[in-house]
Amino acid sequence: QVQLVESGGGLVQPGGSLRLSCAASGSIFKIYAMGWFRQAPGKQRELVASITSGGSTNYANSVKGRFTISRDNAKNTVYLQMNSLKPEDTAVYYCNADAATWQGRSPDYWGQGTQVTVSS
Repeated sequence: QVQLVESGGGLVQPGGSLRLSCAASGSIFKIYAMGWFRQAPGKQRELVASITSGGSTNYANSVKGRFTISRDNAKNTVYLQMNSLKPEDTAVYYCNADAATWQGRSPDYWGQGTQVTVSS
């Protein structure tokens, strides 16, 4: 199995920055795409950003130009640098991985979530 552990959430003022990290561990053969999703109260979970093992990235329109996703393949870690944060970015942020173990490949590995609150 694959375990994902997130860190870096917290309370920040509008216009501020936060950096989220997510480290994957377990019996991993290969990690394909990794990504960040978020879920605000009363809303569906939505994709924020994703990155392939080769470094290709994809962003939600609402975060383009403000958020940057990156990964360190040697450390099985993905990062989300969030700048110019807005109150509407407030949500629980979840790390996701598409990974292969001895049991096969699955796109449904999730972290426990980390709260990001943007408020003055």
